[in-house]
Amino acid sequence: MHLPTAPAPAPSLAGVGEIRSRREPPPFRPVEVVAVTTPNPHVIGITLAGESLEGFDPGLPAASVRLLLPRAHGELEIPTWRGNEFLHADDTRPLLRTLTPLRFDPSGPSLDVEVVLHGSAPLSDWAAGAGVGDRVALSGPGRGYEIDDAGTRFLIAGDESALPAVTTVIPALPAAARVDVLVEVRHDDARRPLPDHPGLRARWLLLADGKEPGEALVAAVTSAEIDADTRVWAAGEAAAVQRIRRHLFG
Repeated sequence: MHLPTAPAPAPSLAGVGEIRSRREPPPFRPVEVVAVTTPNPHVIGITLAGESLEGFDPGLPAASVRLLLPRAHGELEIPTWRGNEFLHADDTRPLLRTLTPLRFDPSGPSLDVEVVLHGSAPLSDWAAGAGVGDRVALSGPGRGYEIDDAGTRFLIAGDESALPAVTTVIPALPAAARVDVLVEVRHDDARRPLPDHPGLRARWLLLADGKEPGEALVAAVTSAEIDADTRVWAAGEAAAVQRIRRHLFG
């Protein structure tokens, strides 16, 4: 979950009682796995490529994509948009997961994503067993982070799953700005080099055993010096981001 840098607008009462369709997302682009790496023991890096990525626009920093996983029988089936959600022909929901690409190479074209391994779950299980030639599909980009070029101070906060997004945000920030980065990790060996920035000050927060995901991140953000000129971007566990939002906006 991403936290915008300003309070969300109050809900509108317009259209109460109406059934409104959501805007159709970008179509799915079939791709295949061309490389699998292990940046650390807790993360699987996967490079996806295919002709369908020709003309792909990665969007703003931290923009996400929907990753469509194969069905239980192993076949990739592209679902249909039914006005409010994607559904398969048998009316079942597809296995969709949202990721922020680490990088996009238009010369390939190829797209790098990373999956943090958190026990047994559809995305973790797929990534752990992924091999060259495996087929998936992606749709995107989703909404990204609109950076205020006049900003003089930024606080960027996230957990391990948000590291690809953090990696795309840092180099896009104004060169003269102060950039404080807070990253929560479960293991010491999950730390990694971050992109260069003249004003970068990074803190790695080790989540203590037995603590809920996001506890270290929330504690660091709520104790940070945040003034009216600080732009805040945060991503991670939904409950943690909601607590950060309440701290910032009441």
